[in-house]
Amino acid sequence: CRMTKISSGRTWFHKRVFPILWFGIIGVVLVVALISGAYEKAPVALIAPVVMAIFGFFLMKKLVFDLVDEVYDGGDHLVVRNGGKEERIPLSNIMNVNASTLVNPPRITLRLVNRGRFGNEVAFSPIVPFTLNPFKRNQVADDLMVRVDKARSRRAT
Repeated sequence: CRMTKISSGRTWFHKRVFPILWFGIIGVVLVVALISGAYEKAPVALIAPVVMAIFGFFLMKKLVFDLVDEVYDGGDHLVVRNGGKEERIPLSNIMNVNASTLVNPPRITLRLVNRGRFGNEVAFSPIVPFTLNPFKRNQVADDLMVRVDKARSRRAT
């Protein structure tokens, strides 16, 4: 069967490149503040970057670090890949599809009936077409919700 990629190609950037940029820039600011002696005149020169690093870490932990690398739609199942591991998840094993709105990167979280290789929940960043409407519903999530509901109702009978 033909599989279609439904996860964003930018996930690698969000998971690997952006954190390096974020913490790298904060590190450079801290080093410059220490070398220049700016922290002696204004202690906030050290406090602000540390607070930004802590804030960035917790934000990325909540929104980025748990995203799987790739998700492919195989019709009656999804193929999830993360860190060189792969799992096939039947749509009938998905209890809930949750699409988070107004977050960057956009995310879909799948809650599983039976725990899988990646845990009880699988989160990924879906492909999102360009739009100027930030409130537009995600088509990938809407499609999955309908198909998961049909698969669940078939499982129940």
